Amino acid sequence: MRRSRALSERARRAGCAMTRSTRRASGEGGFTVVEMMVVVGIIAILALLALPSYQEKLVRDQIVEALPLADIAKPPIAAAWVIAQSFPADNAAAGLPADDRIVSNLVSAVSVQAGAIHLTFGNRANGLIKGKVLTLRPAVVEDAPIVPVAWVCGYAPVPEKMTAKGENRTNIPAAYLPFKCRSG
Repeated sequence: MRRSRALSERARRAGCAMTRSTRRASGEGGFTVVEMMVVVGIIAILALLALPSYQEKLVRDQIVEALPLADIAKPPIAAAWVIAQSFPADNAAAGLPADDRIVSNLVSAVSVQAGAIHLTFGNRANGLIKGKVLTLRPAVVEDAPIVPVAWVCGYAPVPEKMTAKGENRTNIPAAYLPFKCRSG
């Protein structure tokens, strides 16, 4: 400490500005503006790279949060299969309210068509999925109605030896879907 004070005192007396190496030796060093800007630039680039994956996760979480709303329609659809080996044509045939009456913060409508459940995203859903549809189709073993109905979400494959009923109207990009709703 005494040595660095002596160096800075000598430099002051000599009337010359301290050089960079003298400043570092004396403990008065720091980062230059250019060095700080490089660090800020690197942090900004890393943040921009992380943003798309974070947004995909937000959308995926909203879809997972909305899926339980379809549970309202599953029991009457499954019961129709067990009783008559057919599926309700629409919400009224399933004993459900009109499609625009089954809503939540993220879903603007739940409609049943030929047994398939179509969730239409709206209300407070992310703009990337607002107006988009996710379909849950019933999968059955046609010659064994006692086997419970399985539900196929979005682009997911149909279980072996089962047949999916209803049209898949899913139009959400696969990257935004939860893993259980993706193919393969």
